[in-house]
Amino acid sequence: QAQLVESGGGLVQPGGSLRLSCAASGFTFSTYVVDWYRQAPGLKLELVARVHSTGRGTNYADSVKGRFTISRDNAENTAYLQMNSLKSEDTAVYYCKAWATTSRYSYWGQGTQVTVSS
Repeated sequence: QAQLVESGGGLVQPGGSLRLSCAASGFTFSTYVVDWYRQAPGLKLELVARVHSTGRGTNYADSVKGRFTISRDNAENTAYLQMNSLKSEDTAVYYCKAWATTSRYSYWGQGTQVTVSS
C-alpha cells in the first residue's frame, strides 16, 4: 500500500543543521507534489515548504526562507528537507505529505521530531 516514511529528526543545537528524508512507496511518487509541514506543541499545522513533481518549482514559508531547502530525487522516490541555521522556534514534529494535482489522492507520513535546544 502507499506510504511515506520520514527520518532524520533529532536533537540539535541552535545554529546547527539537519536533513529530513521522506521515502515514498506504493504510488507513482514522481507525479505528486510534496509538502513538508510542521506542528509545534499548542500551535496549528504550518506548511513549511513545497516542491513540485519535477523538482523545478519550490515554495517556502517566510519563517524558513533562506535557511531551509526542499528537494527531491524521483529516481529514489525520496524528498528531502535540508534545515540550516536552526532556531529554537523550529522545534516541532515535521511531516511530509504527497498529493496529486489531478486527483483526490494524498498521503501523509508519520512525522519525525526535531528539537533545537542547547
